[in-house]
Amino acid sequence: MALPESGTAWPPPQWAPYYRAMRVDDAWYSGDRARLARVYGHHNDVRERRKLWGRLLNRPQPSKREQRLHVPLAGDIARTSADLLFADMPKVTVTDPSTQERLDVLLDEGRIQETFLGAAEQAAALSGVFFRVTWDRALAPRPLLTVMQPDAAIPEFRFGMLRAVSFWRQLDSSTEAHVWRHIERHAPGIIEHALYEGTPDNVGRRVPLTEHPDTADIAATLDASGDSMATGIQQLTAAYMPNMLPNRMHRTAPVGRSDYQGVHDLFDSLDEVWTSWMRDIRLARARLIVPDGYLKSEGSGNGASFDDDREVWHGLKIPPTEQGAGITLAQFGIRVEEHQRTADALVRQAVQTAGYDGQAFGLEGDGTPETATGVNARTARSMTTRKKKVGYARHPVADMLHVMLQVDAALFTPGLTPERPRVEFGDGVAESEQQKATTLELLHRAGAVSTATKVKAVNPDWDDTAVKAEVALILAETGAGAPDPVGSFPM
Repeated sequence: MALPESGTAWPPPQWAPYYRAMRVDDAWYSGDRARLARVYGHHNDVRERRKLWGRLLNRPQPSKREQRLHVPLAGDIARTSADLLFADMPKVTVTDPSTQERLDVLLDEGRIQETFLGAAEQAAALSGVFFRVTWDRALAPRPLLTVMQPDAAIPEFRFGMLRAVSFWRQLDSSTEAHVWRHIERHAPGIIEHALYEGTPDNVGRRVPLTEHPDTADIAATLDASGDSMATGIQQLTAAYMPNMLPNRMHRTAPVGRSDYQGVHDLFDSLDEVWTSWMRDIRLARARLIVPDGYLKSEGSGNGASFDDDREVWHGLKIPPTEQGAGITLAQFGIRVEEHQRTADALVRQAVQTAGYDGQAFGLEGDGTPETATGVNARTARSMTTRKKKVGYARHPVADMLHVMLQVDAALFTPGLTPERPRVEFGDGVAESEQQKATTLELLHRAGAVSTATKVKAVNPDWDDTAVKAEVALILAETGAGAPDPVGSFPM
């Protein structure tokens, strides 16, 4: 689709179901109780409104304390997904040395690893994210890689491949009924900008970009022919990174699947368990039941109070055998074990449904050190999920880094030779220095590893020259490099 015509319903009806699903996922990801209450309290399905968060906060008794508790497990799942993918920056290489040098600068100055970490976390929660390459000469002398949210994007796919995408945002407005929208459409070789003045459910009429202060500066950067700019390259300056495929709720569209799909009920049940657990603790607080004579009158209309710090009491005209004559302690039990087991079972089932192992969430393991093989065995599900996500992430990451090099060559670094980089993700399991030393020692005893290989394993960032120099020093110190004094002696 091109830029929307004036008077078009917004968001486009064909994308409304996707946005509704993302709204629910976003509420769980945010960990905000008010947002959860709004989503479920205004849900169209009455069954959803009957869940724990179906009642709006502070209603119908505004003065009553909110007793429901929320466990931010959804945020932990998204964070774990991002850590598995980009806690270690993938190795990004090209064949041309000068291009590699410039690429390293772009990766470092652009803080690309941080960008990827944030993108992966949001993709796990909201089914996917979009990458966008743009530039601002006043801000930085290089292209910029940014993350765009899926619930503010209208993608255009052909044969499962992204051919164009429109990003939109709501701008500041004086009233809620009056909505300004800025739409930025990326297509091969061109970026279009448009400003619309409408209502919450209608895009309204298209107006010049200079009509709103947030888009007035964009108008000065566009081509004189209209509201667009040529990128100078043929490749699309945006890419889509799905979290996982397929989307079980929308099988016909190449839109990603959230880690929370099918897990919402477990999140809700976990919050119910914690709410019940804390209710037991509140009810189990010790309370004193005392006779009326123990209470001190505070005056007419002010009630009475009991001073629990008082040590001496006047004699009361109460028979000592009368029931209730003394102070009675009321305290209820707390069902700790039942709540703990139920909560652990819900967390375990939720993370397994999302594609991870319980060990990443503190449910497995006894804290003793393990080898990398042992960690792999205990985290097989998480590692399988990671491998799948690596497959979905590798191509859009390489595409956007290639676009960055092309834009950099066209606008900032003349003479640069753009090249599509090779992106290699690690295995996701890091050995400790002790584990690595043990492995190398066993290989050395078996005669299955050379000194150069051992040096490279300990120092993976070293080049061949540094490795050779270190090997020479080791052989000289150990005497292993000395010539054999009887090597030529006739036997």
